Amino acid sequence: MPVIKIGDRLVGDGQPTYVIAEIGVNHNGILALALELIDIAKDAGADAVKFQKRKLDALYGKKYLENANAGEKTLRYLLPILQQVELPERDYYEIVEHCRKVGITFLCSAFDKESADFLDSLSVPAYKVASADLTNLPLLDHLVTKGKPLILSTGMSRMDEVEFTVHFLKEHQASFALLHCNSTYPAAFEDINLRFMEQLRKFDVPVGYSGHERGIAISTVASALGASIIERHLTLDRTMDGPDHAASLEPQGFKKMVRDIRQVAEALGTGEEKFFSRGEILNREVLGKSLVASRRIEPGTQITAELVAVKGPALGLSPQFYEHLLGKTAERIIETDEPFLDSDLGIKLDLDFTHVLPMEYGFTVRFRDSDELMWLRPRMLEYHFTDQDLDEHYPGGSHDFKLVTHAPEFFERTLVDLCAFDERQRLDSIALIQKAIDLTREMAPHFVGMPKVVVHPGAMSLDHPIRERQALYDNLRRSVEVLDYAGVELLLENLPPHPWYFGGQWLTNAFMDSAEIRDFIVPLGLNMCFDTSHSKLYCNWAHQDFYEQVKILLPYIGHLHLSDASGLDGEGLQVGEGTIDWVHFFKVIGSYRGTMITEIWRGHQRQGEGFAIAIQRLSQAYFAAQEGSQA
Repeated sequence: MPVIKIGDRLVGDGQPTYVIAEIGVNHNGILALALELIDIAKDAGADAVKFQKRKLDALYGKKYLENANAGEKTLRYLLPILQQVELPERDYYEIVEHCRKVGITFLCSAFDKESADFLDSLSVPAYKVASADLTNLPLLDHLVTKGKPLILSTGMSRMDEVEFTVHFLKEHQASFALLHCNSTYPAAFEDINLRFMEQLRKFDVPVGYSGHERGIAISTVASALGASIIERHLTLDRTMDGPDHAASLEPQGFKKMVRDIRQVAEALGTGEEKFFSRGEILNREVLGKSLVASRRIEPGTQITAELVAVKGPALGLSPQFYEHLLGKTAERIIETDEPFLDSDLGIKLDLDFTHVLPMEYGFTVRFRDSDELMWLRPRMLEYHFTDQDLDEHYPGGSHDFKLVTHAPEFFERTLVDLCAFDERQRLDSIALIQKAIDLTREMAPHFVGMPKVVVHPGAMSLDHPIRERQALYDNLRRSVEVLDYAGVELLLENLPPHPWYFGGQWLTNAFMDSAEIRDFIVPLGLNMCFDTSHSKLYCNWAHQDFYEQVKILLPYIGHLHLSDASGLDGEGLQVGEGTIDWVHFFKVIGSYRGTMITEIWRGHQRQGEGFAIAIQRLSQAYFAAQEGSQA
């Protein structure tokens, strides 16, 4: 797929839309206003800001510079403004430093060779070429020698001119993108012709849109049509005097446009698969239906229509298998309203434990159901506590394998959040985690080795992202430092971007990116629990490489949660039913021999059938990875 690289960002097909806030000359020659517009662009979520750099004496003849009235009326209007608003070169050093400080990329249009050289001295990562210079081959030739990507607007150009320049740039092996553009300020909607972007795609380069229309809808639609780059002018006030203000967006409108572009990108997805979102999974279980017994059925009974009803929840055989079920002979007692299962169709779970994972594998359990899973021969168990469990005592027996516990994620209607800005919530969360640690220590004598306690850090918000991310990590550090976890191994768990709690979808604001997690836990001497599903969902959301994220954290993984994932919130899927390449995963983690669980959604049902299937599939992937490494 065609891409270019701007700084450390890939821009093009398959990448997030690259949003450029065109400040241009809307700073009106005032440095303070330029810096303010940079801050606004950053707050709005733009990837880059773009300015304009020109040497007017290299662009216009002396007679026009001395008397703009010697030219046409448009020049008479524009040239005095350009003379007035051109920033001195010393201001650009402060602009570039301010961009670096706030974390946004500095771009600039070079209108002449001398300006291009100056921008090169500022280490600009890419050059913007204005529509008026699409045919300026001497300038383009000079820019190509800089070895940096070009972004060319195609406004006010005929198609044959675009083709000529594209051929020229490809002959010179330039890296470039084309922006569809109508160079009218503001552009009339009927003149925009967004579908022309499809004609530009035939050049096999990234294609974007530089808009000068009123409003935000057209730019949002352009991104939905596949524009890799969106460039829009930004101003404090559209009524200000200047050539571009009227066709610019004010701060609130620009921010809404970026928001809509990001939301549309998420909604479009990949189109390659249909998957259940976590909300759909929850609703499917509650609202869906199963085939159930209308009355008690004894073994040997032939199943007829009178013995079958359709009722919720969806915990058994789908009603789609109704006709397949009729005529079968019951091989077990099926109580009234008990769901029929795959086994009632003659489908048997055939598990081969001859070859299993070399890890100390186990499963999630509660106090009430741990005995039901012993037939799977676990090498450890992970007890998931509720807040009410913390007031109980361990009711089980002793085992010759290891213990892992998972602290509660919420209490009553409040999330456990060690990062919370609400001090009461943070302190209550610390107290709850401490109770989980204390209960784990009480259970430890019944197991072997040092027990592990898995904790969700928190950092969730319901409606809006939290911008003060460093403050979240500071609170998390304060919380961890007051916990007494002597005698247990405390493991903070990486989080998904959009978890579901209390029937709603939340936002996670920290502890997702592997580099951030590493930089947090290493100074504290901690290891972590790595959840493959959570990490894959984060990578889908943040456009990161999942396997690279695994590599970063591998030295610090003290425990694994293994399940598949899909989309942005398809969490805890059965192994092989999401988008993780498990053979590749096992090649990455190599010789890991620690503890792990298969954290499959509802995997504990029917005596852990889902867990068993996961172990079998993981075993197959592991040995395929081993064979591939030896080949």
